[in-house]
Amino acid sequence: MSKKGILLVNLGSPDSPNPKDVKRYLGEFLMDERVIDVPLWARNLLVKGIVLNTRPKASAKAYKKIWWEEGSPLIVLSERLQHKVQGKVDFPVALAMRYGSMTIKKGIQELVNKGVDDIFLIPLYPQYAMATTETILVLAEDIRQQHFPDIKISDLKAFYNNLDYIKVLSKRIAKELEGKDYEHLLFSYHGVPERHIRKSDVTKSHCDPSPKSCGKCCATTSPAHEFCYRHQCVEVTRLVGDYLNLKEGTYSSSFQSRLGFDPWLRPYTDRTIERLGKEGVKNMAIVTPAFVSDCLETLEEIAMEGEEIFHEVGGKEFTTIPCLNDDDEWVTLLAQWINEWARI
Repeated sequence: MSKKGILLVNLGSPDSPNPKDVKRYLGEFLMDERVIDVPLWARNLLVKGIVLNTRPKASAKAYKKIWWEEGSPLIVLSERLQHKVQGKVDFPVALAMRYGSMTIKKGIQELVNKGVDDIFLIPLYPQYAMATTETILVLAEDIRQQHFPDIKISDLKAFYNNLDYIKVLSKRIAKELEGKDYEHLLFSYHGVPERHIRKSDVTKSHCDPSPKSCGKCCATTSPAHEFCYRHQCVEVTRLVGDYLNLKEGTYSSSFQSRLGFDPWLRPYTDRTIERLGKEGVKNMAIVTPAFVSDCLETLEEIAMEGEEIFHEVGGKEFTTIPCLNDDDEWVTLLAQWINEWARI
């Protein structure tokens, strides 16, 4: 009889906001060929020749702004989630990160040490993307083949359109906005280069992530949607909008965090916040459904930089909606998915 175990996997974090630790983390993250998907020589030139000589100090300052006494918010929140999920299932639950010192290999080893030989790997991303889910699954399989050939690993598929997930997310948004008079709700998703969308298109003919397409292909049924990050993001916005009966024109989607000069998914979050303020929106709210745990991108880039941009162009109230983190209903849903997997 096999023994089952659960491996939750999130993005990762530097060990500290010290520039040396941040540089080490950024080096591992940005040298991932599924994050910066250019030839190795070009990636080396960009990352080691430019980014790691200029960005670590600035990134360290950003991390210091959001660092908690207990450590990295993303790590702390992920550990809280792990602890709560463990309390609801009868299988060992381990936690790992794609980048940083809490490696996937360590997470698998922890479960193997407890006798586990059948692992349910849960990438903590609602949407599928090359730079998130795919890189986790590819690395986990490489580690399994090299170090743990006798174990089995299966994974939770992208759950962006799971109606139970949409319900949990929608209720969290509604709770945070209760009693608040907002004019626009912005769904901000982590950005990726447009070429990632084309590379992930299994049909090689469907996806057109450029602004001129206006998302028409995202609204057209296609096998490409299983791996199309842009479609899955706009679908979350649509489904939540329907669930909460949001009025057309009072909510929209955007994409944050971009690097380099290639076109990334648009519209950009910072420019959208600026536009809304210039158009006279005084009270806005923003939610970040590409993340289930608050992190640098949500706590600093959105809650701090985004609010500053909004105020600079005349906006007044800027409400940042926390991620699901260790929300009890989210924990219950994860436990439900785990138990359903265990019964198969």
